[in-house]
Amino acid sequence: MDISKTRRALLLSSAGLMLAGVVRAEESFPSRPIRILIGFSVGGGTDTIARLYAEKLQQILGTPVIVENRPGASQLLAIRPTIHAKPDGYTLFFGAGSSLASGPAVRKDLHYNPLKDFSHIAMVATAPGIFAVNPGLPVKTIDDLIAYAKANPGKLNYGSAGVGSSNHLQTEYLKHVTGTNMVHVPYKSDAEVVREIAGGNVQFGLTVAQAALQMAVAGKVKAIAVTGSKRLPELPNVPSLAEANAPGLKDMDTYTFYGLVGPVGIPSPVIQRINAAVNQVSQMPDVAKLMRDSMLFYPATGTPVQFRQYLEKEVAKWSELRNSINLQM
Repeated sequence: MDISKTRRALLLSSAGLMLAGVVRAEESFPSRPIRILIGFSVGGGTDTIARLYAEKLQQILGTPVIVENRPGASQLLAIRPTIHAKPDGYTLFFGAGSSLASGPAVRKDLHYNPLKDFSHIAMVATAPGIFAVNPGLPVKTIDDLIAYAKANPGKLNYGSAGVGSSNHLQTEYLKHVTGTNMVHVPYKSDAEVVREIAGGNVQFGLTVAQAALQMAVAGKVKAIAVTGSKRLPELPNVPSLAEANAPGLKDMDTYTFYGLVGPVGIPSPVIQRINAAVNQVSQMPDVAKLMRDSMLFYPATGTPVQFRQYLEKEVAKWSELRNSINLQM
């Protein structure tokens, strides 16, 4: 008996069986519940969007889609289990730009790479932001604000939802591209920032649109710009950043975004299956209406490749900011 030939035959047979098993698993996906981990508590904006999509995905995929809240440790309690999960599509992470791009790009303590440690599945939603100022500040546009800051270096302060938050990093980016010097005052939430602007304790801030809209409409704060290329229908007289003259502001295309990722190595057919389902949810009129009316968020669609390309651009932007201004976090 030729033992080497027998061994090769057994190895080939085993490999064939394993491959057949993988193919069957991909073809039958999903065959059990899917977990979506998020790094925030129940009831917040991230949780609301995750549960809305989970409910719709469950209907499309025909299997339970369960949202698990694991708040704390800069979302690492949700991120680490996802990174180390079996790459079969049954454990996913739903996160915002702070966890999928800006945070790991500028913070040394997070110890994960959003481009190398995830399978990139789908962009889910985007959220515009509003630049709001105290009504007593003598500016009407974002260009006025920049001119005022240049004329008064170090005298203009801005609020954020905390060190490393989206509005902190976005405003630091604004300072970087416009060559201005403004003082950062961290708070705990966007809502608190808006209240402090209205009260005159800080002069301006960039917040998610939902947080500032009502006070802007009521005249308690003055909206001078919205992020992105389009004006908000709710604030038709407030220009978008695309209309600004200052350089670099067109790169501030959104306040934040939300996306769905999984561990590295999820088979392409599984990624495509989940991506198609997410896109289907995003195109549902009731989903778009609910997100816009209740949160001023917008559903997103696109391919996994497009999502990764967007993340690459974002990570590069924030890495460049960190290196240019020696941002320490």
